[in-house]
Amino acid sequence: MFNVYIKTMNNVKASFSIRDMENLSGIKAHTIRIWEKRYNLFTPERTDTNIRTYSIQSLQKLLNVTLLYNNGYKISKIAKIDEAQIPIMVREIVSKNSEESHAINAFKLAMVNFDQTLFLNTYSSLLSEKSFREIFSDVFIPLLNELGLLWQTDTISPAHEHFITHLIKQKLYINTEKLQMAEPTKKNRVFVLYLPENEIHEIGLLYINYEIALRGYKSIYLGQTMPVESLKDLLQYYDNITFLSYFTVSPVKENLNLYFKRFSETLNTSGNSNLYVLGHQIQNVDPEKLPDNIKVFNSIERVIDAL
Repeated sequence: MFNVYIKTMNNVKASFSIRDMENLSGIKAHTIRIWEKRYNLFTPERTDTNIRTYSIQSLQKLLNVTLLYNNGYKISKIAKIDEAQIPIMVREIVSKNSEESHAINAFKLAMVNFDQTLFLNTYSSLLSEKSFREIFSDVFIPLLNELGLLWQTDTISPAHEHFITHLIKQKLYINTEKLQMAEPTKKNRVFVLYLPENEIHEIGLLYINYEIALRGYKSIYLGQTMPVESLKDLLQYYDNITFLSYFTVSPVKENLNLYFKRFSETLNTSGNSNLYVLGHQIQNVDPEKLPDNIKVFNSIERVIDAL
C-alpha cells in the first residue's frame, strides 16, 4: 500500500541536511563524511551553529556517485573523474542496466533534477525486458513507498513528488487506454472507481483501473473528490455495480462509519451495489461491523485477487 501524505505546496527544497543525503542516497552519513574529507567530493556549507548543509547540486552529485559506486566503481576512482563526465557515465549505465535497484535510483535522480528525459529513458530500458505490470510492481511501488518515507522526513518537496507521480500517471493512462480500445469481454458487473471528497491521491486507484481493464471488465473512472450523492446517476445506467475507492487521508477516522452508512442508504437501495475500499484509513475500520455490501482490503494485491 502506498505511503502518501498530504503536505502544503511550497518552494523546491534547495538545502539538505546530511540526514537528507543519507535518506535519498542510501549511503550512511558517516560514509558521506569520509567521502567528503578524504576525496573532497562535496563541499557543504555550515550554519551559524556549525551544522552541515548541502546544496541541490551536491545531492545530485551524491546520487550520481552512488549509482557509479553501486555499479562497481571504487570511490577513489570516482573522485578522479571530471565532474562533467559523471552524469554521462550514469546515463550509460542506466541505458545498459535495468535492474530494479538501479532503475529506482535513476528515477530518484530524475525526480531531484526534474529530468523528464532520464525518467523516460529509464522506463524505456525497463520496458525492453519487463511488462508494464512488472515495472509497476517491482519498481514503481517500491519507489512510491520510498517517496512516502522521504516526505515524512521533509527530504523532498511536494514539487518533487508531483513531478514524478505525474510521469507515473502518464504511463498508467497510456497502458490502460490500450486495453480499453477493445470491448469488455465480461458483462456480469461494472466497476466504478472514484475518490471520496477531499481525497486526491489516485495512483493506487489508477493502477487498479488498469488491472480491471486487463481482466476484461468495464470500468468507469471518475477520479478525485466525488460526493456520494453524485454517484447516484450511475444507478440509472447499470445494474450490479461494484464501486471501488481509495481512502488515503479522507474520510477521517471519526467519519468512516457515517460515510459507509450514507453510501448504503444512497447507493445500495436495490441491494446490487457493492463497495470495495482500501487505503491508509481502513486501518481504523472493523471489518466485522461493516454492512455485507462493503468490503475493505489492506493491499492492492488483495483487491486484484478479488476481481
